[in-house]
Amino acid sequence: MSNLIPCWIKRWQRRLAYGTMAFLMAVTMGAVIPRPAQAGLFDIILPTIQVFQITNMSDAQEISLGSQVNQQLLSRSFRLHRDARLTSYIDEIGQRLIPHSDRPDIPYVFQVVEDDSINAFATMGGYVYVTTGLLAAAANESEVAGVLGHEVGHIAEKHALDQMRDVAIAQGVAGAFGLSRNQMVSIAVDVALTLPNSRKDELVADDHGFITMGEAGYDQTGMATLMQKLDSGSNPPAIFSTHPNPAARVARLQEMDRTSAIPLATAGNDTAAYSARVASLR
Repeated sequence: MSNLIPCWIKRWQRRLAYGTMAFLMAVTMGAVIPRPAQAGLFDIILPTIQVFQITNMSDAQEISLGSQVNQQLLSRSFRLHRDARLTSYIDEIGQRLIPHSDRPDIPYVFQVVEDDSINAFATMGGYVYVTTGLLAAAANESEVAGVLGHEVGHIAEKHALDQMRDVAIAQGVAGAFGLSRNQMVSIAVDVALTLPNSRKDELVADDHGFITMGEAGYDQTGMATLMQKLDSGSNPPAIFSTHPNPAARVARLQEMDRTSAIPLATAGNDTAAYSARVASLR
């Protein structure tokens, strides 16, 4: 009987189930944000006015902002990997995921940056960054697909814009008509470099990555195997410095893989083929 249920309904059911899991786990892991004991009417209304420009940003505005932030990051903090073939390969993996994501209608740019640390992050407007250290640590393409799917999830959910809003309110830097362009770029760069995502946001991004990679045909086990391998080391990698408890996160992904993985999603497990594609990192 279940085979008669349309695919879009199954997809919606999976996303609803994973979203509920993310919320419950975030609560049990202590994701509580302290709030002032008292707040006057002025304190409630003014932040809403101040962040109007961020919360109502159009796709075109977000893409333009992301481009400016990308320029700042690459000129001040990161250097692109010199092997264009490797960057093209990672972009191929990322672009394969996009049609199955929750936000496929903006352009995505996947970039490899020179950094021995094991990390990946995303900024607004479709920009995803993965370090050479992470690509060297991965065993196959499905593991990389899981990481990229996770970062695409942050973009789909506009987590960076939510963080910008919170920073603008906390710093009190927004005027009555919103932030200036320079203020937005400055805050966005600071968010990308220093501000961790919340536990709930990370779990939601895990859900998005898990579903997206499976629907793109990648073996969903890869998401958990990479994280389990990284968690087993003596020094936690950079990618775990701002994420929920690694062991609990791995266990959650393993449970999702046991109960909800797409049976026909088996691509990306060829270790030798992956090793050949990332040979410049070995």
